[in-house]
Formats: sequence, C-alpha cells, structure tokens
Amino acid sequence: MKYSLLLLISISITLFTTKMAAQEISKENEGILKPYESYYPKQKTKVLVVGTFHFSYPGLDYTKTNDDDKIDVLKEPKKSEVEELVAYIKRFKPTKVAIEAKPDWGMDKKYEEYKAGKHRDVRNESYQLGMRIANDFKLAKIYSVDATTFSSELEKKYPKMMKELTEGYDFQSDDPFTKMTQKSFNESTKFPSKVKILDFFKYMNTVEGHRHNYGSYLVGDFKLDNNRGADFLSIWWYNRNLRIFRKIQQIEQTKEDRILLIVGNGHASVLRHLFEYSPEYDFIEFSNL
Repeated sequence: MKYSLLLLISISITLFTTKMAAQEISKENEGILKPYESYYPKQKTKVLVVGTFHFSYPGLDYTKTNDDDKIDVLKEPKKSEVEELVAYIKRFKPTKVAIEAKPDWGMDKKYEEYKAGKHRDVRNESYQLGMRIANDFKLAKIYSVDATTFSSELEKKYPKMMKELTEGYDFQSDDPFTKMTQKSFNESTKFPSKVKILDFFKYMNTVEGHRHNYGSYLVGDFKLDNNRGADFLSIWWYNRNLRIFRKIQQIEQTKEDRILLIVGNGHASVLRHLFEYSPEYDFIEFSNL
C-alpha cells in the first residue's frame, strides 16, 4: 500500500513537471510554432454528411433486411417519423444538396418532376430526404455524386488479374472480428422498426457509429494474403469514396455554402474522415444541429 502511494505521488509529480515544461516551451516559441489552422481560412464551406439506410430496401448490400423488419416510410407511424427527421436536418439550412446517385440516373429531370409534384410516393431516401429538403429550400439543382470504382475500370482491362485479386473477397471469413461486426449489422437492420427514425439516424451518425462502420472493412477479407485484401479495398471501396469526395470538390462553392450530403451510412464513415481532415471543409456533427 505504501509502495503504491509513493508510486502514485511519483507519477503525479512527473505529469506536473511535464505539463510545466510544455508550458515553458510554448511560451518560449510563441509566435514561431503557429497553429496549423492559422494557415487556412477561419470560415470554410460547411458540410453535413447524413448517413442513411436505404428506405426502398433494394437488397444490393451484403447485409439483407428480413421482410418482417422492413418499414414503410409512406405509412404511419414512419411517415411522420420521416417528417420529423426532415425537420431536424433542415436546421442545417443547406445551400446545396448532393445525393448518392450516378450521373446516368437523370437527377436533373427527376428533380424537375419532383418540383412539379411527382415522385412523392417513391420509397427512396433520395426523394424522401434529398429532393424534399432541396425543394423546401427552393434550391434550383441537386448534385449527383456517386461514382464508379477504379476496380471496375481495371476489371475491363485486366480481367485475369482482377479475378486473382478478388478471389475469396466475399465478406465470409473465419476472422472472429468479421463475425462480431456482421452480428452488429444484422441486428441494426431491425432497429428502424423498433425505434424512431430520427433516433436511429442520430445513433448511426456518431463518431462511434462511423468508426464501427469504417473498421468493419479492416478485418476479415482485408487480411487476405499479405496485401491482396488491402490492395482490393483501396481500389474498390476506398477509391469509390475518394471519388465521391472529389465530386463534392468539383461543385462550385464558396466559404458561405452549406452542403448537405445524403449517402448510405457505409459511405458516411469514410467521408467523415475525408471531410474532417480536409483543410477546405468544416465537418458538421449530425448531433449538433
């Protein structure tokens, strides 16, 4: 007990001394070691990334939702819950809206039709969130920012190489961490039917939620051979999100702009990382609206 007390006192003295030394160094180099942020504008383009599940359940993701757990966003009580979610997102007051859609989806035409009163009964977050919010703010345009991957381009040119690279990359692994993450994803498909949609969105769009989603790609198939899993992830999933980020950069914008980006939550986890570390943008926490 006496030894533990002496050790605790010693640690406390060391920490105090280190802190005092750091303060002395800061004073000594004041004006020389400038904060990194001081090199960039104080006001930046604000970005709100809203990660979502797919309202229409297209079944394109690896994790599927059982029919009993699916919700209908056009029927009560979920219809009102979507309206509550929309009202919450609108606190951001976006000046531009971007959604997960490819250029050939025909965004301009569909948005013009939406403004004329069509597509209000489409069970898709692009309409129920993106177009609804853009229309409420009378925005003239919505931006399509989804992207193809470098891996799909390589597959056309080098099919044999890509077949060898992707062999076994199927999200079915004996890695215990893959089983843990998959269990969490399976359980999450049930949440929209059990809790309010806004609460689920707040749950997904946290630092912890995005870290969990991001980390799920760094286990299992990521460990295939020495570098094969890592190589494929970099030209497939990570590359797709880098390209989405690049499309956001290509939108004409000013430091006064407020960009709302609505994407599948798997994308949101990587995009959080990109926007947080970019010197161009101010990433807005969903929970801080």
